[in-house]
Amino acid sequence: MKNNKITIGILGIIAFGIILFILNLFVGSVTIPIEDIFKVLLKDNTDNTLSVIIFNYRLPQALTALLAGAALSVAGLLMQTLFRNPLADPSMLGISSGASLGVGIVILLTGAISGAAMSSFGWWSTIGVSLAAFIGAVLVLFVMLAFSSRMKNMTTLIIIGLMIAYLAGSITDILKFFSLKEDIHAFVIWGMGSFSGVGTSKMPVFAISIIIGLFVSFFLSKNLNILLLGEMYAENLGLNIRKNSVVIILVSGYLTAIVTAYCGPIAFVGLAMPHIARFLFKSSDHRLLIPATMLIGMDMALFCNLIARMPGFDGNLPINAVTAFIGAPVVISVILKSRK
Repeated sequence: MKNNKITIGILGIIAFGIILFILNLFVGSVTIPIEDIFKVLLKDNTDNTLSVIIFNYRLPQALTALLAGAALSVAGLLMQTLFRNPLADPSMLGISSGASLGVGIVILLTGAISGAAMSSFGWWSTIGVSLAAFIGAVLVLFVMLAFSSRMKNMTTLIIIGLMIAYLAGSITDILKFFSLKEDIHAFVIWGMGSFSGVGTSKMPVFAISIIIGLFVSFFLSKNLNILLLGEMYAENLGLNIRKNSVVIILVSGYLTAIVTAYCGPIAFVGLAMPHIARFLFKSSDHRLLIPATMLIGMDMALFCNLIARMPGFDGNLPINAVTAFIGAPVVISVILKSRK
């Protein structure tokens, strides 16, 4: 009976995701009839304008939302299990702040030195931002991996991550002080998050990178379940706590770095979605939680992207403005539940 409920729940989440994916192709500044969308997808429509809108803009954006939502949600679940903290999320180790610092150096420092806004550098401004974000995130990830391999106390690791985030934020604020207004504006817009920056040209690398990280995470389910028993029991069962922590941080940090590099720092998805998965399935088994969290993250990111692109908005709303409306109430409910 329980297995039937789980199957129905998973199928329902998948069906809802398919509906949201189609709506992401349908809704926007220009509303495209459903029948025309299927004609374009099946190469049955000769309207080149519709093909450009769907294949060059809406389809890549929907795929980006789907993959980014899955990656951040799984990364958040790994962090919450590792640190046994319901308020842990992918950004708590300072990885997002490292990405922001990398982007700040490229956008803000380049403009301050050259005297020209970063946007005037054409294609390099787009590639340079993604590359800088990834390098900054990976450098912080390696620093945290080095600390995690030497420490048993997870609380100390969290504090170090927070201090790295503060340090990166301090350097970024100094760069802002000496930067051009145009570059500061560009940096702020990047920090609000967006699923529109990947496009068709970057999609293969982005998709393959995310799929690899998600695939590896499935192999961690057994060790994550053992960690729930406590470190003493886990060690008695033969689990190498230190080595396992390094692997979990590496996978979570890798997924966070990829998403942040291409989409900017997306808030609340990694924090809130694991709690929704636990609430819906009433389970702590990561063999179920990892795929469930991944699918719920996909749905939520597609839903947020849909809201951000609703007709009437001048362009796209920042994704973080939408995710906060959904994620913040979940966090509040978690805090109230923990007090009870």
